Amino acid sequence: MTQFRRVTDQFSVSPQIAVDDVAQAAAQGVVLIINNRPDGEDPAQPQGAEIEAAARAAGLDYVAIPVRGGPDAAQAQAQRQAVEAAQGPVLAYCRSGTRSIVTWAIGQAQSGVMDRQTLIALGAEAGYDLSGVLG
Repeated sequence: MTQFRRVTDQFSVSPQIAVDDVAQAAAQGVVLIINNRPDGEDPAQPQGAEIEAAARAAGLDYVAIPVRGGPDAAQAQAQRQAVEAAQGPVLAYCRSGTRSIVTWAIGQAQSGVMDRQTLIALGAEAGYDLSGVLG
């Protein structure tokens, strides 16, 4: 089982999840899974379509916003909009969770929803250093 890292009441991040982790996410009240990992980064990773099928079967929404390297403004905005539109908690994942929280944090900062210090503190509480990406 993958450990989900709570960032806010509405948003958590995770390293790569497996199909079996979708049931755990649903049991924790997650309503949307965001996949920030492009298919094919690692031959052993589950394909996005597998996670999507498991999410849909569990009654969860799913969106793919694959990020290679650092997120661009459009990806950050898409992630922010997906989180805002969700009718409950969201779980975003990538290889380590870093791209997911960075994409979310940049979207929050761009929209002015949260200030830099708050975002850095939330990232630190979840185990991620956002100080270098929110400069």
